[in-house]
Amino acid sequence: MDFQTMRITRDGHVITVTIDHPRSPMNAVDETLHHEFAELFQMLKREGDARVAVLTGSGRAFSAGGDMGRFPELRDLARMHSLRREAKQIIWDELDVEIPIVCALNGPAVGLGASIALLCDVIVMADRAVIIDPHVQVGLVAGDGGAAIWPLLVGPLAAKRHLMLGEPLTAADALRLGVAAEVCAPGELEAVAQTWADRIAAQAPLAVQGTKMSVNQQIKQALLTSFDLSTSLEMPCFLSADHAEAVSAFVEKRTPTFEGR
Repeated sequence: MDFQTMRITRDGHVITVTIDHPRSPMNAVDETLHHEFAELFQMLKREGDARVAVLTGSGRAFSAGGDMGRFPELRDLARMHSLRREAKQIIWDELDVEIPIVCALNGPAVGLGASIALLCDVIVMADRAVIIDPHVQVGLVAGDGGAAIWPLLVGPLAAKRHLMLGEPLTAADALRLGVAAEVCAPGELEAVAQTWADRIAAQAPLAVQGTKMSVNQQIKQALLTSFDLSTSLEMPCFLSADHAEAVSAFVEKRTPTFEGR
């Protein structure tokens, strides 16, 4: 299919997907990109030629997360529930992609972008890249899979700190924790990601895919525990005064004042 917000190229056994939103230099997730993430993982589930996918972003960011200009629209219940269904499809379909996905983080991966990155199979990061889930900072429960994947990767206590305070996971810390496989200068990222992809593509494909899917069963079990709960708790937050205050404060470039309602 033709994507509006992504570029797809092929080189041998490797398919490369570059997030490149024409209306957002930071690849913010609007309705179009959200839908195309869903379409992307559906497509990769059907992939019959490539042995490995590389997922990266163009410009300064991998994906800057939800488009704040879109948030007021989500006070409509029908749109909220449609968003929740599609978000669940994105996360579960990503986990069902049989070929390994190498995530090349060229810059910040935020919100849904962070969850998509963390659910990949190998992460390489430019030294300027960070991974952030700022749901709480905009008055929302950490949905989009963050409440499941962060504890698996960094432990429950660190996950709660990163999620409740929106603390960024730097490239250096990601490497130290084993979340990132390699950190490099931005100009070297493409070559580093290609090297990892080529290494994986040289292995026995059926064995690689079966091993990946077996490990992903553990992630799915974590999602079964927390995904529906976190997203069901997130939905009412879109109607809260605290979320409205966070959006207003963002537009007005000030610190929000939350009241717990």
